[in-house]
Amino acid sequence: MSRPVRSLLFVPGDSERKLQKGLGAGADALVLDIEDSVAPERKELAREMVAAFVAQERRNYPGQFWVRINPLFTEYALADLAAVVRSAPDGILLPKCAGPEDVQRLSYYLDVLETRDGIETGTIRILPVVTETAQAPFSLGQYAAAGLDRLMGLTWGAEDLSSAIGASTNKDASGEWAMTYKVVRSLCLLAAKASEVQAIETLYSDYRDSEGLAESCRAARREGFTGRFAIHPAQVEAINDGFMPDPQDVAHARRVVAAFDAAPGAGTVGLDGQMLDIPHLNQAKHVLALFESFSGG
Repeated sequence: MSRPVRSLLFVPGDSERKLQKGLGAGADALVLDIEDSVAPERKELAREMVAAFVAQERRNYPGQFWVRINPLFTEYALADLAAVVRSAPDGILLPKCAGPEDVQRLSYYLDVLETRDGIETGTIRILPVVTETAQAPFSLGQYAAAGLDRLMGLTWGAEDLSSAIGASTNKDASGEWAMTYKVVRSLCLLAAKASEVQAIETLYSDYRDSEGLAESCRAARREGFTGRFAIHPAQVEAINDGFMPDPQDVAHARRVVAAFDAAPGAGTVGLDGQMLDIPHLNQAKHVLALFESFSGG
């Protein structure tokens, strides 16, 4: 789990055809869904299919397997976990998370189930969706101090939030996010950075608009987001490309690191007429680490 993820592709857990298609999409992670894309009468089937799929494919698939369970307050969540943990997925996507206490509760469940199945405790990570209820955004400042060892990242969602607050749309007149959604998006980003975990951007709903998706991903990366959900295999390539540093960013980062290497012990260096300090060096190292993790250097 040391390598970050750029693209997380949703795949309905009750469709063998879509599960198999997902393997060839090139996503860093597949999110095998037992929640919104699966009807209540098919959830048991989805649990069985997801567990079998992960167990069968995990040795060959180069990416990660995540499972979106149903919210903890539903009757389905414990059954979801009991069925899928035994196949040792990389992580659990927790929808409609109310706050850090939900993540901790899920972590306790995973402790028990990992022990049951002979899996090293703490192996399965957690990615909560932290803005899908009216209550949840008020807890975002608490994640950094909550001591959540399994926390892989934080992500946000707009569709369920608009439903929860009775909004007829989550966009403004220009087609951009309305103010409420801009606020929770920014708070999610800040909470992720404060917690030193990945900040995962929400989905881009028009899977046919590849140009718009690509620009949206580049903009999100510039803000500090490190990955994004895909709702269709056609979106994966644009997301992977959009969350990789630009070649000029990589070249500049290498020059920054080289400038500090040439001045051992210095807290500031000059480069192209600008004074750079340690935060610039740390950012350069972050850019290079991300680039090298996916390109081999």
